[in-house]
Amino acid sequence: MRLVLICSLALACVAQGQTAAPTTPRDTLILLRPAAVWDGTADAPRAGWTVLVRGDRIAAVGLAADVGAPKGVTIVDLPGTTLIPGMIEGHSHLFLHPYNETAWNDQVLREPLALRTARAVNHARATLLAGFTSERDLGTEGAGYADVGLKQAIDQGIVPGPRLVVTTRAMLVTGSYAPRRVDFSFDPPQGAEEADGIDGVMRVARDQIAHGADWVKVYADYRWGPRGETMPTFTEGELRAIVEAARSSGRAVSAHASTPEGMRRAIVAGVESIEHGDGGTDETWKLMKEHNVTFCPTLAAGDATRQYAGWKKGVDAEPASITAKRASFKAALAAGVTMCMGGDVGVYSHGDNAREMELMVEYGMTPLAVMKAATSVNARMLHWETRVGRLAPGLLADLVALKGDPTKDIRAVRSVVMVMKGGVVERKP
Repeated sequence: MRLVLICSLALACVAQGQTAAPTTPRDTLILLRPAAVWDGTADAPRAGWTVLVRGDRIAAVGLAADVGAPKGVTIVDLPGTTLIPGMIEGHSHLFLHPYNETAWNDQVLREPLALRTARAVNHARATLLAGFTSERDLGTEGAGYADVGLKQAIDQGIVPGPRLVVTTRAMLVTGSYAPRRVDFSFDPPQGAEEADGIDGVMRVARDQIAHGADWVKVYADYRWGPRGETMPTFTEGELRAIVEAARSSGRAVSAHASTPEGMRRAIVAGVESIEHGDGGTDETWKLMKEHNVTFCPTLAAGDATRQYAGWKKGVDAEPASITAKRASFKAALAAGVTMCMGGDVGVYSHGDNAREMELMVEYGMTPLAVMKAATSVNARMLHWETRVGRLAPGLLADLVALKGDPTKDIRAVRSVVMVMKGGVVERKP
């Protein structure tokens, strides 16, 4: 598997004409002069501010007169732009591509690992060029530990892409996931790794960590009821054991959960983020708030799959599932639950990550709140607040220049002028 992964990454690089990414000497100075700077936490951008980058770090942020222009600095003028922290995608699947291109089952069962890895290389590049310099990938969906190799390739400058947080195979209880066994005359491979019992789940969590998982991803419920309805999977005790195993190694746990009971078990067990949460109740949101659990609503995934199924958005009546999602999202907002910006990208196109941000505004958040979710809030969720997500001295020089002001009009996030990651300009103005 390792040889296939290395070969596929190399072939993808050759196909794109990519060579090893340049490194930034520690004494290199770049002064960015946009129309305004938004630092990831302020309530509005600040006009007349500049950002000085030294090597791969931010050296200074503030009024142009205060920051100055040191001797030997390279000045990059960015007129008409707002300079923001590199955005962070909170829920992705780099080894998937849109379901209207190829059904999920066929991607898992029919696409070879080398092909899926080559696609993932392109997906990572598209994400970076769209202004997302960091990304949490929540499962390879049948592609094993290939996300670890992709992360290594990005970190080593072999291929371009965002800084990755990976979860490798993800975990579920036996018989709960897919491809469904009853649909085949053979036992098909699964989109995640099965584990059962206290000893079993701890062993699998530790094994995934040993193979490079930065977080552990679990499916706390899934569509495995007698009539295909969504039901809880892991017991509360099993979830507590997974969290204990992860925390012992300094890692966090994310839970796919959409039923009240599945969410409750995950929350009280100590997971740090809930993904989807479609069936959340007032009691659920209150519990999440009390336990400081971040909510990743993945609005864009449902929006995309309904359209793939034939819904003509803006023409047809809104499907009941979309109306219910709006209501649960607003209830979570009203309860003060911390919002992650993560859309389950892979269900729809990589590089179209802004789709989730636009829907978050459509469903009730302010553009400013969404921008914070995509930068400083997501950085805090990942425990990366001292690395990325804000523009402050000492943090990594991940910066994006956008036409317009995204804190007032979220559509501005699509108008990317420049992308810098670690002091290297990945997308030139």
